[in-house]
Amino acid sequence: MSAISFQSVSKQYRSRTGAVVQALDRVSFDIEEGEFFGLLGPNGAGKTSLISILAGLSRASGGSVKVQGFDVLTDFAQTRRRLGVVPQELVFDPFFTVRETLRIQSGYFGISNNGPWIDELLESLGLADKAQSNMRQLSGGMKRRVLVAQALVHKPAVIVLDEPTAGVDVELRQTLWQFIAKLNRQGSTVLLTTHYLEEAEALCSRIAMLKQGQVVALSSTSELLKNASSNVLRFKLDQALPAELAAKARVTGRVVQLPAHDAQEIESHLAALRLAGVQPQDMEIRKADLEDVFLDVMSGVADRAQKVSA
Repeated sequence: MSAISFQSVSKQYRSRTGAVVQALDRVSFDIEEGEFFGLLGPNGAGKTSLISILAGLSRASGGSVKVQGFDVLTDFAQTRRRLGVVPQELVFDPFFTVRETLRIQSGYFGISNNGPWIDELLESLGLADKAQSNMRQLSGGMKRRVLVAQALVHKPAVIVLDEPTAGVDVELRQTLWQFIAKLNRQGSTVLLTTHYLEEAEALCSRIAMLKQGQVVALSSTSELLKNASSNVLRFKLDQALPAELAAKARVTGRVVQLPAHDAQEIESHLAALRLAGVQPQDMEIRKADLEDVFLDVMSGVADRAQKVSA
């Protein structure tokens, strides 16, 4: 039995202009017990729509979603007990302390005498010294730590993290991932959405990529990396790239990255730079990472869509 099962999940809604928007289009995949699973995609791909349906916050237009065999619609109480969801938004009650917030959250699940686990959450998430602080006094990063603690306070079997480290500091990221990795090793299933692809590459054993509401890639992280371009030529530049290279390059500020499948292609790139009189700096050759894979997959989908529409 899968920890989470999405079967032909579709979601439609009407925009402000009255047009029908297809947020999800027959999305199907399973997440196995104990997996650390990544759900990736650009903004508007349907990730949050899928998680909202999973959490019971939104109703699918078609298909079904199950958590450990229980349907999220017909067995809502069972699925909610098994899920711990960390949302993107910072939602909190400003009238309670951190410890009171976690005690109240425990009560929602009928859990009493939860003090030892609350203490462990506070310690593991770096909140021990903030336990008696009012929620409105906390920084944004601290509030996000409390959201994580709230999601875990009833010891859910399935942990859903929707952009949990968006806009937070490096310390929180390290603290959070150490604790979540520990829970995963102890048997918890984790579903993660993130725009930090280096996090997904380091943490997730399997990944699904969404674009325009459809699954466009689904495989183990190692398989996705193996099928990527084998190397990337990376350098810094203070001049404009030759047009033939600009079409292939990923440029971030001064940093240019070009796919290079073999030594011959690397030499071809270098020859084009020399011919244009361009002087690269800090040149290196590295293996492709998940960001390279992600961009390849997304551009490939765009190419196919253009061919179909043509």
